[in-house]
Amino acid sequence: MKKRFPFRFGTTSYIIPADIIPNVKFLSGKVDDIELVLFESDEFSNLPSSEEMCLLATLAAGAELTYSVHLPLDVYLGHQDRRERLRSAEKCRRIIELTRGLPKSAYVLHFEAGPGIDINAFSVSELDRFTGALNDSCAMLLQQVEVPAVQICVENLNYPYELVLPVVEEYGFSVTLDVGHLEHYGFPTGEYLARFLRRARVLHMHGTRLGKDHNSLACMKAETLDMVMRALADDPVQERVFTLEIFSEEDFLSSCRTMERFLQ
Repeated sequence: MKKRFPFRFGTTSYIIPADIIPNVKFLSGKVDDIELVLFESDEFSNLPSSEEMCLLATLAAGAELTYSVHLPLDVYLGHQDRRERLRSAEKCRRIIELTRGLPKSAYVLHFEAGPGIDINAFSVSELDRFTGALNDSCAMLLQQVEVPAVQICVENLNYPYELVLPVVEEYGFSVTLDVGHLEHYGFPTGEYLARFLRRARVLHMHGTRLGKDHNSLACMKAETLDMVMRALADDPVQERVFTLEIFSEEDFLSSCRTMERFLQ
């Protein structure tokens, strides 16, 4: 699928059951972009060493790869406690600094209020506090990093994107349009494409199976995939990334087979 589409075709750094470097070597001749899924905690971290970062850059140069860097999932920029927001912004800063030397297509960022907190259940006043906290965190983050805001792509999650759109627009962020999430949570995919595709530097593509998302693209409704591909044909952006956000070789291969019918 490498260099076969008018966008950068990619997938995650966890397709074969191995660490990041073996996955990049496995995928380098197959895709244009690899989403680096990075995390660290007190118990476990997969952050590459400085030597591994140099190897990732070398592998990218040899295979004309870019990396989309998924910032950690356990950052809560909309948290009510400013100490938690400081911790979250600092965690993002460390990852951005770590990946400074890599050729990057985008940084993918979640706007969340805290672990297990359902933003859909917020009252009007709680939403105001949430977006106020996001504003504070985003200003703090952009002061700490030397990254153009347009390279940071805020992903749609399980709540209406309109809730955070004012913050996205205020700071000049881009969008990660997760089509798999739209379908999984029942949002109108066509409307989201019409409203947000122009601003989307990254698409996340995956299907829902047995009530769970992040499955093979073969599990996405054919009419939805057709709609996405028509929209991309009408708005071709060569640097836009089309990421299969899946996590197994079986899902990767069946997703590629699903995409074969769109090859010219």
